[in-house]
Amino acid sequence: MTQINNSNKSGGRSYASQSSGRKSSGGTSRSTSSSRSRSSSRSSGTSRSRASGSRSSYQPRKNYSRKKGPQFDITKILLGIIIAAVAVICIMAAVKFAGGRSKEVETDVTTESTATEAPETELEKQVTVDGISITGMSREQAREALKKKYKWSMKATYNGEEYELQDMMGTKIDALLEEIYRGTPKESYKLDTSGLEEVVQSEVDQIAAKWNVAAKNGSISGFDKQNGSFTYAGEQNGFAVDKEKLASDIAKSLAAKDFQAVIEVSGNVVAPEISEARAKELYQVIGTYSTKTTANKDRNRNVELAAEALNGLIIQPGEEFSFNNATGERSLAKGYKPAGAYVNGVLVEEPGGGVCQVSSTLYNAVVFSGLTTTQRHAHSYEPSYVTPGEDAMVSYGGPDMKFVNKSASAIAIRASFADRTLKISIVGIPILEKGVTLSMSSKKIAEVDAPAPVYEEDQTLQLDEEKIVKAETKGSRWVTNLVTKKDGVVISDEFFHNSSYRGKPATIKRNTSGVVVTEPGESLPEEGIVPPIEGTDGIGPVGPSEPGTTQPTTGSGAGPGEQPTTAPSKPAETTPPSTTAPIDQGGPGGAAEPGIDGGESFIPPSPLS
Repeated sequence: MTQINNSNKSGGRSYASQSSGRKSSGGTSRSTSSSRSRSSSRSSGTSRSRASGSRSSYQPRKNYSRKKGPQFDITKILLGIIIAAVAVICIMAAVKFAGGRSKEVETDVTTESTATEAPETELEKQVTVDGISITGMSREQAREALKKKYKWSMKATYNGEEYELQDMMGTKIDALLEEIYRGTPKESYKLDTSGLEEVVQSEVDQIAAKWNVAAKNGSISGFDKQNGSFTYAGEQNGFAVDKEKLASDIAKSLAAKDFQAVIEVSGNVVAPEISEARAKELYQVIGTYSTKTTANKDRNRNVELAAEALNGLIIQPGEEFSFNNATGERSLAKGYKPAGAYVNGVLVEEPGGGVCQVSSTLYNAVVFSGLTTTQRHAHSYEPSYVTPGEDAMVSYGGPDMKFVNKSASAIAIRASFADRTLKISIVGIPILEKGVTLSMSSKKIAEVDAPAPVYEEDQTLQLDEEKIVKAETKGSRWVTNLVTKKDGVVISDEFFHNSSYRGKPATIKRNTSGVVVTEPGESLPEEGIVPPIEGTDGIGPVGPSEPGTTQPTTGSGAGPGEQPTTAPSKPAETTPPSTTAPIDQGGPGGAAEPGIDGGESFIPPSPLS
């Protein structure tokens, strides 16, 4: 116990000595090293004292310490060597990278300094620009002095309005200072105002675009329903800026270095190409088509109302016409009557039945005039009032018939209905070249089987006897071409669109009940006779009138759209519809079933658009 206590005391003196050595290390490195040596020596002595104490008290601990001590020291040494080697490698790499970056930065700084110092150097030599001394000024100071001298506020005025021209001297001043401060300056300079022709012309074009006013041609402008004639107006002179004089005035102000000049713009009155009087002479029927209606009074009333809605409508250049928008909803409130119309393949009475005949008639007139159709739909079933493939089904809120006026002048629609004849004409300045006419040629390319027959029980028939009440109607597919003629000679016969129509099932009466009932005094219709359906008088299209074949009559007082027309014969390949098939009246408001069995047809753009 005595040895252990002495050892601890020795250890305590060793720590104290080491601590004292650290406190005294603030002087020099030499004293620090000495202190560390002494402390190490004392620590070694202490270790030996501890080891001696250990040997006297506990032998196994002494053997373990001798074995482990050397291993720990070797591991520590190897680890230190590895860490030192890695540190050296990292330091060398860092020094190399820093050296390269330092050279880069130094080069950039040198370059930047070279580039910026020269322009900022104050002029020591006596230099003047148009008598303005810039001696002793930096480049920026000289620029401000010249901008003050040559203050820019040039304007062009017309009819109380102003246009501020862009500063054309800014680039000129910068170019002059570049010459002065980059080289050996001369004693005096003059600001050059030449070489600005392109800039001046650009400003002149901007001014002309601002104040030029295009002349308006006289054109059809309205329709007097009382006397059934169109009115003409719209003639208006235009104005064109005198660009040549304006450019000359600007150049003179620049040459005189009058950069605050106010230049009055002058120009010339431009007369319209077509006066109102000339428009009356040029406007004519450029496309027309007629169809016959049925004997159904309610249906004819619907046709009449739709025609009245179209009559006198004017479509401006670039405007798109919509049949549904022009006629509006075909409702009872607007006077439309219930008439035969197909709804989901079933013939029903709907307000506006028969209106599709109006849209189809208009469609033909539009095509013949050379206008561009943008929307057209075929009916679900073959129509009877026009050749299949040349119809245009409409339904308010759904399928529509549309076209665009791509001509340079306004056009108008003339529609009339009398004696069961519907006639629609397009009135305008001719779009097609003189002698050129357009027409449609449609051909059936396939038949489609009709749906399965509809059977009705009739106990007046004999057992298992069948009687055809209404024969089936096959569906069909049609292809329509647009035919262009020049002086009556075909110059083009191109695909226009396809149309598909559904078939109608046969209606057959039969007796499968096992009971035969005979009603005395009642006569049955003979077999094979098909009872007529209202509105199916079998009247087909009258046919189109070749546009441009008739001229306005003189001396009769009738305006465009009232001229008699001659109906040409249809192409030989056209198959007229069966007179025994019921008329397709369309759906509500003249609508059929859009999108069923190819009911919608694609219309490519007109080749003349």
